[in-house]
Formats: sequence, C-alpha cells, structure tokens
Amino acid sequence: MIGLDTNVIVRYITLDDPKQTPIAVKLIESLSIDEPGFISLVVFAELAWVLEISYRFDKTAILRAFDGLLRSKELVIEQAGNTAQAVERFRTGNTGFADYLIERGGHAAGCIHTVTFDQKAANSAGMRLLKVT
Repeated sequence: MIGLDTNVIVRYITLDDPKQTPIAVKLIESLSIDEPGFISLVVFAELAWVLEISYRFDKTAILRAFDGLLRSKELVIEQAGNTAQAVERFRTGNTGFADYLIERGGHAAGCIHTVTFDQKAANSAGMRLLKVT
C-alpha cells in the first residue's frame, strides 16, 4: 500500500497539469486491491478545501469526487465508515466538509459531543456551540 497526498488526488480529479496529471493518472490506475493506495482523513479535508476554493468546484462536483474515491476498491480510506458518514452529512448539510469530519471523528472516539464557536457547524454538523458572553 502507498499513501497518496492531496496534490496527487487533485491532479487525478482535475486533470489540470500537463506534466503532473499523466503521472498521477498512471499511478492511480496502477493501483489494485492487492496493492492499494491510502487516503488519509487529512487528505479528504484538504481535498474538499482545495476543490472548493482553488478550483471553484460546487458541492455536487465535490461529492461526485468523494463518491468515486469511497467506491474505489483500489483505495483504502482512513476511518472509511466515519469518512463516509461525514460525506453523507455534508451532502445534506450546510457547513464545510471538515466540520462533519471533525464531528464524526469525535463521535468515533467516544466524545459525548464536540464543541465549537462556529454557529454554522453547531447547527449543521451536530456540534455543541460554546457561547461567548
């Protein structure tokens, strides 16, 4: 198994760099069930941010990319169940993907709740809002 950095996944999804894209595509298409690639939680969080901010992907396009990664038998996703739950919550929610990933990670670790100062994350991701007085 080999770990895949965010920039490799970005090249594969966006096909935007004439030098790096063919290398990323060749590598990812060479992966197999016996020799898979590994995508960490950090890569998923970075990927959502990069696709939205740098590439102006809308939520539907980001979800399409995530769905493809999660369905791939040639990829091992860190905490795949939690990541998939975060993707599903992002699909219907109205805050950033990282908020859902943070909340699901805390839940999986046995946290009674995850606290935040972010009103949107509290409302949408199920975190508990810390109030400033």
